[in-house]
Amino acid sequence: MSPDPTSLGDAVPARVRTVLGDVPPEHLGVCDAHDHLFFGSPALPGQELRDASAARAELAAFREQGGGSVVQWTPYGLGRRAADLPLLSRDTGVHVVAATGLHQAVHYTPESLTELRGRLADVFVSELTSGIGTSGVRAGLVKVAGGFHALDAHARWTMTAAAEAHHATGAPIAVHLELGTAALDVLDLLCGALGVPPHRVILGHLNRSPDLVVQRQAAEAGAYLAFDGPSRANHATDWRMPDAVHALADAGFGHRLLLGADTTTAAARSVDGGPGMPYLLRRVRPRLALELGAELVERVFTENPGRAFAVEWRGTPLRPPRLPDAAQGLSGGSSRRKSAASDMHR
Repeated sequence: MSPDPTSLGDAVPARVRTVLGDVPPEHLGVCDAHDHLFFGSPALPGQELRDASAARAELAAFREQGGGSVVQWTPYGLGRRAADLPLLSRDTGVHVVAATGLHQAVHYTPESLTELRGRLADVFVSELTSGIGTSGVRAGLVKVAGGFHALDAHARWTMTAAAEAHHATGAPIAVHLELGTAALDVLDLLCGALGVPPHRVILGHLNRSPDLVVQRQAAEAGAYLAFDGPSRANHATDWRMPDAVHALADAGFGHRLLLGADTTTAAARSVDGGPGMPYLLRRVRPRLALELGAELVERVFTENPGRAFAVEWRGTPLRPPRLPDAAQGLSGGSSRRKSAASDMHR
């Protein structure tokens, strides 16, 4: 089993890089480890998450259920709106972690991908250490994606860049598994060929392919396993998630489990009539407590995300939490609106 220390001797203490600054892992509280406040892709027209007021309402609803932090997996080029995230975090009292990285090729134009050739790792490192665009908001993880039961050339390119960024900064790497598949291929590439420690890899969407053997192999390798939803598109497998989590916990891998709501469309938000972020705590948490016991479920929501996302950051000084001017509000001034608009493509 690979170790995953939260500090190393006299090294920089492990911190989670949030949009307000770098915080100790225990400050995350109850964590939604995989979600989206903003997201938009040309491959998914009409399903965009763009409304800042709705994002704020969703965070507030999550907070009312006891939520303390949300990790947004939206990567480069898909409308992260990094400039809006600090005020959303400050106004709701919920920590937010932003991502750099690159999704599957289908979510980008050929021209935008060509523009990144030869400098992708540099983009990732810059967004982790200096900030996303002109926002000054630093990403706290790299998000990449595999394919359906395979890794194509695009996936290998992005994962190679993600590994370079990890080695330069220490950042964790979160991986979209297409329909929950190719988990072992991802680990073979990132950990076997590219030297990323397994405990720095987070595998997402595992409940979409409920293969208990593969899930256990991934946990044995030392990766974190992120289960997410519910999702209308994946309802056929969502119901099997409690059994999978129970089996992994019984096998001794409760410390490798993460949970997230993965809200990717406006219709899925609780404020628009869907389950959204609050459902994770309102229904999923008590359901899993019946399988695992309340104590282990509490650790899955608190201690596990703290270990998964806390990093001994390299190549950049730690930044204490900064509190934006709350008086500006979500639409506070033309300069903020311009900053948010300029970041839409990012």
